[in-house]
Amino acid sequence: MSVALAFLFSLVLTGWLASRRAPLSILDHPNDRSLHVQPVPRTGGIAIVSAMAVGYGWLWMHEALPSGFGAVALAVLFITAVSLLDDLQNLSPWVRLGAHLLAAIGLVGQGVVLFEGWTGMVLSVLGLVWMLNLYNFMDGMDGLAGGMSLSGFGFLGLAGWLSGDLQFAVVCWTIAAAAAGFLIWNFPPARIFMGDVGSTTLGLLAGVLSLWGGREALFSWWYPLLVFSPFIVDATATLLRRLRSGEKVWEAHRSHYYQRLVQMGWGHRKTVLWEYGLMALCALVALWALRLPPIGQWGVLAALGLVYGLAMLGVEYGERRAKGL
Repeated sequence: MSVALAFLFSLVLTGWLASRRAPLSILDHPNDRSLHVQPVPRTGGIAIVSAMAVGYGWLWMHEALPSGFGAVALAVLFITAVSLLDDLQNLSPWVRLGAHLLAAIGLVGQGVVLFEGWTGMVLSVLGLVWMLNLYNFMDGMDGLAGGMSLSGFGFLGLAGWLSGDLQFAVVCWTIAAAAAGFLIWNFPPARIFMGDVGSTTLGLLAGVLSLWGGREALFSWWYPLLVFSPFIVDATATLLRRLRSGEKVWEAHRSHYYQRLVQMGWGHRKTVLWEYGLMALCALVALWALRLPPIGQWGVLAALGLVYGLAMLGVEYGERRAKGL
């Protein structure tokens, strides 16, 4: 029931926020990072977070939320508030980073870690902050972040359900359903964007539920990395490339691989459909690999690493060909 409520509430509220009757208007004007050319509302994240709250409220009333989920809810509310303020007033990157660190430290202090000890705590904080930010970095094209949320949280929940934890599965599927309701309005050509409220909140939840599921042994540590790898690989490789080139990594840009495909002439729809195919491939392979012995799992990781390497080389080749080099 929480899944259906989240989907329907997100669908209706997103449509309202995308319309001229919306009570709140925050427009995303084109800039150096943008792929769109006209101002678009960026309040879709409010609908996503509100829909999740409705779904989780229903679970809470029926005493079906996992124990300890209150700390996650508080962190989500805090990040949502900071991100809404950022959408309204454009906060300093250092203020945003400080808020992200504070939320991550608070969650780790409440036991959201993959393994115990100082090393595990530090790695968990860094992982949460990076996941939160890379989701924001990758939210730059119609339908992309919504599609990753539908696929990513859907398959996290599926692994939890197969491991016998229905509560964890429903928590994940409620997020996926809220993203699906938004995605109907965000699929290219998008009528609304999720903004920082949506991208940072979804990124935080992706990190939290990945650590949570790993800690509870619902899946192996590498499973969420593969499921969310279309975002993780693109964002991480792009950051490292920009660092190597001496660029100011905190400034807006259009050099993510998905952005480069659009600029090569693929367009939003073709690019996002190929991204969906990659998301489905990685998630299905990850789910299949959970049943393999360790040597087989390492082989899968190596094979997907090769696929990503070839894909990135393909983008480089396509750019040179488009420029006639």
